[in-house]
Amino acid sequence: DNEELEYTEDAFTVLGFTDQEKFDCYMLTAGVMTFGGVEFKTKGRDDQAECENVGPDSFPGKAAALCGVDSFAMIKAFCKPRIKVGTEWVIKGQTCEQGTGAVGGIARAIFDRVFKWLIEKCNDTLIDPTLKKANFCAVLDIAGFEIFEYNGFEQISINFVNEKLQQFFNHHMFVVEQEEYVKEGIDWEMVDFGMDLAAAIIMFEKPMG
Repeated sequence: DNEELEYTEDAFTVLGFTDQEKFDCYMLTAGVMTFGGVEFKTKGRDDQAECENVGPDSFPGKAAALCGVDSFAMIKAFCKPRIKVGTEWVIKGQTCEQGTGAVGGIARAIFDRVFKWLIEKCNDTLIDPTLKKANFCAVLDIAGFEIFEYNGFEQISINFVNEKLQQFFNHHMFVVEQEEYVKEGIDWEMVDFGMDLAAAIIMFEKPMG
């Protein structure tokens, strides 16, 4: 792990990240990971979610510190968020399930923003603004259909996009390329790459009813 961190540190330096930017990225990433340890409990028959320990050595305390916010205010926002009803603000009690969902939502939102920020920073470094061409750096992962013990909507969406990208890649890199071989008169035996993944796509795209 230490070796991988050193590689990451060197890559950040090459791409022109400042020490503060690197530190902030590490802090937020650690914060996202720490959110996984935040747990809620209920007392008695009340469904109201509560978090007993929010001290600096607890998961909520560490997550809040890494994100630069007050731990008590953060937990209060998860357990008793203020929502606007009409023209008034009211406090709405949350269940443990709702509180856990809120923590997961915040963690995913932070990770999403950090990831997009990293891409923008890489683009700023790698792209020459004087060039007329509009080039950009992006990240594409077409491999991996993941199945977890619990699969949320986000994972289903990721799997669906992966399958679509995989079929697009197969068609343009293999099928279309082989058709070009035939047009050019190259002695080539056509290879059938199959449509094994099409069933998953059809399942998602099938019209309702």
